[in-house]
Amino acid sequence: MKRNRKPVSKLPVIAAMMAAWLIMMTLGSSTVMAAGESTNSSNTNSLGIDAEAAILIDAATGQVLYELNADEIRPPASMTKLMTEYIVLEEIKAGRQNWDTVVTASLAAASTPPDGSQIYLAEGDQHPLKDLYVAMAVGSANDATIALADHIAGSEEAFVAKMNEAAKNLGLTTAHFTSATGLLDTTVISARDLAKFSRILLDSHPEFLDYSKISTYKFRERDTDPMVNWNWMLESHKTNPDTPSIAQFSYPGVDGMKTGYISAAGYCFAGTAKQGDLRLISVVMGTDSKEARFRETAKLYNYGFSNFEHKTVVEPKTVVKDAETVKISKGKATTVPVVTKTDVTFLVKKGAEPQIEQKNLTLMSEDELVAPITKEQKVGTVTYAYKDPSTGQSVEQTVDLIATEDVSKAGWFRLMMRGIGDFFSGLFQGIVDLF
Repeated sequence: MKRNRKPVSKLPVIAAMMAAWLIMMTLGSSTVMAAGESTNSSNTNSLGIDAEAAILIDAATGQVLYELNADEIRPPASMTKLMTEYIVLEEIKAGRQNWDTVVTASLAAASTPPDGSQIYLAEGDQHPLKDLYVAMAVGSANDATIALADHIAGSEEAFVAKMNEAAKNLGLTTAHFTSATGLLDTTVISARDLAKFSRILLDSHPEFLDYSKISTYKFRERDTDPMVNWNWMLESHKTNPDTPSIAQFSYPGVDGMKTGYISAAGYCFAGTAKQGDLRLISVVMGTDSKEARFRETAKLYNYGFSNFEHKTVVEPKTVVKDAETVKISKGKATTVPVVTKTDVTFLVKKGAEPQIEQKNLTLMSEDELVAPITKEQKVGTVTYAYKDPSTGQSVEQTVDLIATEDVSKAGWFRLMMRGIGDFFSGLFQGIVDLF
């Protein structure tokens, strides 16, 4: 017997096909979004930098010009010695040490593993602090570094505590030091913090460059050959007859700072170069070879020096909007004219006219500004902001506001009459307010 078959509805089939299509489209669009959603400059590599992390900043303002994974926390290897050098310079500045201080090599210094850079100190050897500092700065000598750490703090462990204290005070939030030399991969810092610290070091101790730019240095007269600065980009290598094999890496204006290598870090370099009035600071971390760290740094410098220039957007002694004068108390005058103490300058793309915004205007109160007021006395601050159109980064600079003239203290009679006038003025205003 033939049965009557119901017609099969196509709607469920069509619905299933539509659902599958929607799922595929959703997955596809999700993939596209995941590939393109990040616009953070730290995850882009527009310069083709072949390194795990890199950053380029303006030494004058700290403005970031380029970054790649700049917040990744990585071992800095011997770039760690920049903090050791900083602490030594701080000790000299404070008068607790001087360049002629005789340092006696400790057993720990003499026991430095032989597979790294060193000057082969023996326990009890005595050398001027300056010679050991140069050995550290030029030759990255680990034994000289330990000798200085032991001399200053009593032990490397105590010196490391000073390093971490300094890092905390300087706002280096990613920095953690476990050695004075950087030989341990448990010492870590981000490229951003290392660039920030390099800027602090140069600003606090410009004499640092007097040592970091030394091309070659003979530690002892009896040494057969001088130590050669591991920074092959030094401009001084170009003309030094002792360094012909590395002269090809010399870059105009390079006068610092420090190389580094351990297997966990790769080949690293924190450098600085100055051309004209522009000084740049760079950091590359995790390159594949000694040569690569300098080639990648050259890419950063080529970009920075070719594309950027300083542009002054506010001249010194400029009258500020909404702060032409400031009120003072007990002076012959009741106000004093106000101007900026210094200029405001940003690093911008060459030929660009930066758009700036005045913000965060702060003036001191009458209670704080009591006559006599002296010319160029600070009376407040003002902040200017500039947004880099290429990176979207907002950069701010704050400058002091100063008085343009002296204001002497008023005599008792003038103050009395002013007080009477203020009293009746207030009384009259109170009566007016009643009506």
